[in-house]
Amino acid sequence: MSKHTAGPGREEQGGRRAYSDPPSKTRRKRVVLADSRAPVTRLRTVVELEEQTSYGEELVRQLIREQLKDATLAWGTVVLIFLALPALFFLVPQLSEVTVAGVGLPWLALGLLPFPLLFVAGYWYNHRAERHERAFVAMVEK
Repeated sequence: MSKHTAGPGREEQGGRRAYSDPPSKTRRKRVVLADSRAPVTRLRTVVELEEQTSYGEELVRQLIREQLKDATLAWGTVVLIFLALPALFFLVPQLSEVTVAGVGLPWLALGLLPFPLLFVAGYWYNHRAERHERAFVAMVEK
C-alpha cells in the first residue's frame, strides 16, 4: 500500500506501518443513524404489516373483525325484515286484503320493498367499511 492510499498520518517503517499522532485540532463528526424527528411508529407499523408479524396480523384481524361485525349487522337487519313481512301478513290477515292500484299489499311489499332495502343496506355497509379502512390507514401512517 502506498503512502497516498493509506491516508494522511501513516508512515511505513521497516515493513510495518506505524501511525503518527493525529493533529491536535481535528474535529470529530457526529454520525446520526436515524433522524430522531421521524415518526418511528409509522415505519415500524408498515414493516410489521409487510412482514406479516404477529402484531401486523393482529392489526389486520382487528380491521376484518370490525368489517365482519358491520356485515353481520346489515345481513341480520335485512333478514329480520324479510322474515317479519310474511309473518306480519300471516298474523294480521286484514293487511292481506288491502289493495293499492289493484295490486295486493303483500305483493307490493314483498315484490318491491327488497330492492330499496338491499340498496340501503349495501350503501350503509360500504360507507362503514370505507370508514374503517380510512381509520386503519390513518393509524398506520400515524
